[in-house]
Amino acid sequence: MKKQVWRATAVAAFGCLALTLAPAAAQADEGNEGNAGNEGPAVLAHRGSSGMAPENTAAATDLAIAQGADFVEIDVQRTKDGRLVNFHDCTMERTTNVEEVYPGRSSYRVSDFTWAQLRRLDAGSWFHENFAGERIITVNDVIRRVDRSNGATGLLAEISPCAHYEGLADDLAETLWGKPRFTERALAAGRLGVQSFELDDAQAFHGLMPEVPIGFLTAERPTEEELVTLGTWADQVNPQYTVTDQELVDRVHELGMAINVWTVNEPGAMRTMAGLGVDGIITDYPQSLTQR
Repeated sequence: MKKQVWRATAVAAFGCLALTLAPAAAQADEGNEGNAGNEGPAVLAHRGSSGMAPENTAAATDLAIAQGADFVEIDVQRTKDGRLVNFHDCTMERTTNVEEVYPGRSSYRVSDFTWAQLRRLDAGSWFHENFAGERIITVNDVIRRVDRSNGATGLLAEISPCAHYEGLADDLAETLWGKPRFTERALAAGRLGVQSFELDDAQAFHGLMPEVPIGFLTAERPTEEELVTLGTWADQVNPQYTVTDQELVDRVHELGMAINVWTVNEPGAMRTMAGLGVDGIITDYPQSLTQR
């Protein structure tokens, strides 16, 4: 059977190390206070606890961990000088004061700014004045914060679908290779995954790090042909919850993959998805599922 990020067991190589990928519940220590030991889907905090704090910031990441999320879901982009940062939109006007700090720029894409320039931006005030001064953070910073949870919370990294990027899958793999201690521990605990809307990026990353569970994100319901093809290499199919029903959940499982649905914020929809047997629920409000 194929490995799955939340449910199945597999043995994979990471460098010269043998790793065991096991269910999070089975790997959890007695002191682990995450949700993995409970019945029900894994709780994946969408851009951190983004319903309660500004998305993809340290505040949202730390709050998701404190609320007992099984995973923090992030968005991987690259600065002009090659730093991987956690940011969703292709441009920064919606969630930062970039137009005020850098008026008159022809483009406000993340990739048009250096890391030093991005560090000047306020990424919190748009959400609430209490978060004024929150900054854009790097992928490395997210990893450090997740790692401090001692396995209670893992990382689900989305490779940005912004069309102007090339080589993001390679960069993310290089970042994980550069952190062998984190990557080894996270894989052994079933606490690491990567996903993408772009098939090419998902397959490229899978080719580089086949030991890391890879998911294909989609807003549409996959066809039978697409599911069968995905079943030959992918570990997850992660559709929008509005296109998900029992037939789809069952078929994904029959093909040896996990299914994580997004973005589920309404309690009734959460109950419905859990009742279908999905493996994970991606939500802006992880506390609604963890009750923390």
